[in-house]
Amino acid sequence: MAVTHDPAFWQGRRVLLTGHTGFKGSWLALWLHQMGAKVTGLSLPAEEVSLFRQARIDELVDHIEGDIRDMGVVEAAMQRCNPEVVFHLAAQPLVRLSYDIPVETFATNVQGTVHVLDACRRAPDLQAIVCITSDKAYENREWVWPYRESDPMGGHDPYSASKGAAELVIAAYRRSFFAEGGPLLASVRAGNVIGGGDWALDRLVPDIIRAMVAGQRPLIRSPHSIRPWQHVLEALGGYLLIAENLAAGQAWAAEGWNFGPADDDTQPVKWIADRLTQGWGMDGWDQPEQVSGLHEAKILKLDCAKARNVLGWRPVWGLSESLRRIVDWHKNVAQGGDARLISDRQLADYRTSFQQG
Repeated sequence: MAVTHDPAFWQGRRVLLTGHTGFKGSWLALWLHQMGAKVTGLSLPAEEVSLFRQARIDELVDHIEGDIRDMGVVEAAMQRCNPEVVFHLAAQPLVRLSYDIPVETFATNVQGTVHVLDACRRAPDLQAIVCITSDKAYENREWVWPYRESDPMGGHDPYSASKGAAELVIAAYRRSFFAEGGPLLASVRAGNVIGGGDWALDRLVPDIIRAMVAGQRPLIRSPHSIRPWQHVLEALGGYLLIAENLAAGQAWAAEGWNFGPADDDTQPVKWIADRLTQGWGMDGWDQPEQVSGLHEAKILKLDCAKARNVLGWRPVWGLSESLRRIVDWHKNVAQGGDARLISDRQLADYRTSFQQG
């Protein structure tokens, strides 16, 4: 059973990565490239300010711009890549935006997942499919106990509900089409991922970084909310381990998996804001006078015992180190540093930390 990543497995491996222009997809494309994989990316065009553009990810992959809501686009990308491994990350990823565009959110996150999985049925060399959903796919009861993989799917807002529905789609395709022979299929549910190069609107860490780069005190909407914060590389490392085991024919890996921080490393928003502003050298943060009444979960924790005990995965950086890395990344880039080189260095550091345990 793998407890470290195997670069030899990925050398020359054909990988289709949907959502490669996004924050998490860009980091995964960079990691796969470092290990020698041949990556084809399918995604909407990157935002003007994004890790994808800053780190020139298009130079490292076969870059296809397209919408997973179009079945023909997905089929064409699948045929062009003929993948051995598929990572499906493409999504509408924002809770609050889902209130503004619920139809697009469901179409992308649910029907888009159907399109990707159905195209996978006709990929002749495919061995492993890893679908990325969300910790918010669980029916959130606002309790202090962390959610386990066996807990029911749900969702109050359109984003969370769409991710819960995507989990049902994945389970149906696993049982109906990928149960015997052919590729193995897993879903992965990560906590709130953070890291250098995340510029998404209406997310805590990017909002704080944007304000500090502009020399302004950040506005913190819900200082007492609790989320399973973790560096993006922690989650991606788990995804890679799952893919390696699926490709090796390990049927036990074809399930749902949580990847989040250690049980004693979950903190409220206020704790995050304090440390980011201190690390940047800024004097504190403020709360807005008025806060939108849109529903957002106040407490959310993940139980990752299954990943630790069965897969051998474990978080290695922790929240304090993750925040230090974020400040380092953004300070260096703001001072004219090369985002690709900075990202490569942090990725190499993380891989060394993971190997050392």
